[in-house]
Amino acid sequence: MPFARLTTATTPTSHIGLGLAAIARPGYINLGRDHDLGLAETRTVDALRARTQELLDAAYAQGVRYFDVARSYGRSEEFLADWLHQHPGRNDVVIGSKWGYTYTAGWTTDAEHHEVKDHSVQTYDRQRAETAELLGERLDLYQIHSVTPESPALTDKELHARLAEAAAQGTTIGFSTSGPAQADAIRAAVAVTVGGEPLFRTVQSTYNALETSAAPALAEAHDAGLTVIVKEGMANGRLAEPHAPDALKAVAEETSLGCDAVALALVLRQPWAGVVLSGAATTGQLASNLHAAVVDLDDEQLSRLAALVEEPGAYWGHRGELPWH
Repeated sequence: MPFARLTTATTPTSHIGLGLAAIARPGYINLGRDHDLGLAETRTVDALRARTQELLDAAYAQGVRYFDVARSYGRSEEFLADWLHQHPGRNDVVIGSKWGYTYTAGWTTDAEHHEVKDHSVQTYDRQRAETAELLGERLDLYQIHSVTPESPALTDKELHARLAEAAAQGTTIGFSTSGPAQADAIRAAVAVTVGGEPLFRTVQSTYNALETSAAPALAEAHDAGLTVIVKEGMANGRLAEPHAPDALKAVAEETSLGCDAVALALVLRQPWAGVVLSGAATTGQLASNLHAAVVDLDDEQLSRLAALVEEPGAYWGHRGELPWH
């Protein structure tokens, strides 16, 4: 199914996708995982497989049609492939994955390194084959994982040629970004061409009530024809109860909805935001997240929420210190 289908969908939840980063591996940096998933020793492969299936079923039933995985998200591709195999008639879903990080935690929560980054052609070839073995023709979008301004993926012509070949065969090619210089990475990637044609058709970046620095570049990417996918709209749990700032809690109380719904609504209202990812780890969180589609914020509430923005270096420094739960 063409990835572009999502940009014209009209159901209330079609612009909210489900990312499996927090549910398809035992350790992640989201706050509150001990509460969400229980003790680390109970997070077996089978247990998290079952939780993932339950989440995917709930998301599909409520209108979500984009699912986001990555080679480094533990067994996310495997779990999603299992679900797709169990529901062969669900051909209206759109699947995106990412390459460039290798999962190295060995299904533990206390590994020294949980993932290793490498944007080389060799890693692309290896991981593309691994993804193809699991997702096959169901893969719609393949993204370079966490591009930064210094990433060799921005200048590697051999890699660009490989990606252009995949695009010619029908796979949409995109990239994700991270770090305080997201805007620079976005602008550099949008300028990459192969044979005079833009290489990338999507960009996935962090944007939330605390970190808004990529907004101008994302607007430019949208105007250039790229679909914008927003990740970490909940700031890895910092915008959810009980960790949310007081201003967000106050606005949530005024709307009679959760802090998570308000935080995601703030992202959904951006005119350049094509898909906003939920990183829910439970069906209850997912249901609450999906209420973002009906949140209506007035100018005064938006003004109070705008005061939450942090300096990018401080935000990413804080994120870098979050422990793997």
